Amino acid sequence: MAGGWARDGAVQDQIDDTIADAVKRARADMPTGDAAKYCVECGEDIPEARRRALPGTRTCVACQSDRDVARTSAGINRRGSKDSQLR
Repeated sequence: MAGGWARDGAVQDQIDDTIADAVKRARADMPTGDAAKYCVECGEDIPEARRRALPGTRTCVACQSDRDVARTSAGINRRGSKDSQLR
């Protein structure tokens, strides 16, 4: 049940679009090509299992974890509330 001028299912459509955008962004960030033998950040060996599991990887687990923590989301604000736009 939608409220106001929104049609039924509008909220679910917003949720679906947000998830689809996140999946597209994650797929675009995936490395391609041959995996590096050494981490481009710290120079440590990248384990063979990681290179097989993630073709094209360029960083070790520790450096990739640091990169993931530093990433911020600047997605589209699909909510119409004023509070969500002030964040």
